[in-house]
Amino acid sequence: MATAANTCSFRCAFTKSFRLGAPRCLQISGLTAKDFRSFLSGLPAGNASLAVKGSPLRRRHGGEVAPGLSGGAAGAPLHAAGGRLPVPGGGRRQPVGDPQGALHRDRLAGVHAGGGGLRQRHPRLRAAAGRHRAAGVSMGPAGWAAWGGMGGNAARPVCARSYPAGFVYLFLGLYYATGRGADIRLAQHIFAGLYLLNLLLVFRIYCRTCKVPPYVFFFMCCASYRIHSIFVLRLFNDPVAMAILFLAINFFLEDRWSWGCLLFSLAVSVKMNVLLFAPGLLFLLLQRFGLLGCIPKLCICAVLQVALGLPFLLENPVGYLTRSFDLGRQFQFKWTVNWRFLPEEVFQHRAFHVGLLLAHLSGLVLFALHRWHRSKESILSLLKDPVERKHPSPPLSVNKIVFILFSSNFLGICCSRSLHYQFYVWYFHTLPYLLWCTPTSKLAHMPKVLLLGVIELCWNTYPSTVCSSLSLHICHGLVLLQLWYGTALPPAPQPPQPSKKSDPLSRKAQ
Repeated sequence: MATAANTCSFRCAFTKSFRLGAPRCLQISGLTAKDFRSFLSGLPAGNASLAVKGSPLRRRHGGEVAPGLSGGAAGAPLHAAGGRLPVPGGGRRQPVGDPQGALHRDRLAGVHAGGGGLRQRHPRLRAAAGRHRAAGVSMGPAGWAAWGGMGGNAARPVCARSYPAGFVYLFLGLYYATGRGADIRLAQHIFAGLYLLNLLLVFRIYCRTCKVPPYVFFFMCCASYRIHSIFVLRLFNDPVAMAILFLAINFFLEDRWSWGCLLFSLAVSVKMNVLLFAPGLLFLLLQRFGLLGCIPKLCICAVLQVALGLPFLLENPVGYLTRSFDLGRQFQFKWTVNWRFLPEEVFQHRAFHVGLLLAHLSGLVLFALHRWHRSKESILSLLKDPVERKHPSPPLSVNKIVFILFSSNFLGICCSRSLHYQFYVWYFHTLPYLLWCTPTSKLAHMPKVLLLGVIELCWNTYPSTVCSSLSLHICHGLVLLQLWYGTALPPAPQPPQPSKKSDPLSRKAQ
């Protein structure tokens, strides 16, 4: 019953906000189109004061009534997605012409890509907010500036959502493809098609590896309510990024590294979590091409990022880079899935974050030295051209490419500062390979299936509990242990030692 209620509440909020479109969204926020244009005209001067009269807003939301947009944060209007719109400047008036005003200082820093500074009360409303981001971006550079200013640093909420430029084009295209947000069913059909395409790409990878038994595909397709919800119901950008990544891996398996790097960079521009695969990809590029040979591939990734983010880099390069690729942002403790058993003070402490980063780097180094690198030479030999190496590295097999990429991502998942519910899609489709890539006896199949079931149960527990978080870490630890010991090289066979006793036939010959 609770799940059905949550689903209905989401669909109602999503439907109302999606169908209204950009102009009506502004009116619901307490702004008419005329007021918003006058608001935009004052942005370059840094005028952060905004008072709209005659446009009262009455909305039922937990018994609150928002009278309109006033100078204080308490009177901020309720957003159609369920949260309050942050008042520019944090509710404080900035003098006209002040170059340090909140809006002038952060024109694109908050939502360079259409709404990262938008405050929300629940990730269920995330899809609705994406439509408002698209509506803001559709107004052009002035719209970017306005939406970027509304989040300014002075009023920046914890875990403010800012994404790279590819996210903007994704939701902007979806906004126009659905008739400016009027056709909800079409949007869900698009994401349902994306889900099927994602499965097709994953199955193609698994068919090339020949490691996972066929019956496991049933659990991958039908046994995860959370994954279906992330794709079709909530319309997150995480599955889009992962689908592009799996397409890139398919190109890697076909030895088309340039196209694969291009798609990898495109996936990063949609969601930054794809960077967890970057250490493994760098190792593969070095082994395949050497240092000089992999530089052009890295340039492909960089050029695409610059091309996609050029409009925002020209407007506010510092704000775009610091907010789009913010590696030090704070996560809210109430949404964490993996660290619920810790006190909130420890969860937010910088020393804890540094410890996780060191653990992540240590795991990458250990796997690179002892599991990824199989040559008799030092790992530094990867910097040389493959032809100049004394002991040529074995060719990159399908299983080696997949194992290095999937294990690189999984190490990042295990050491993540926080995992939210939509992050499950980051590694759900890689778990079967990580469990069955090692030699498996007949009796070991059932424990691995049960391990998948426990992980699924942990992710379906809402809100997360101490037990679910601890169980998730135990499962991750078991997967890491079987990866470490299951992929170790067997001991080299020792040559037979000659016997000390002489053969009796040789004695007769003598």
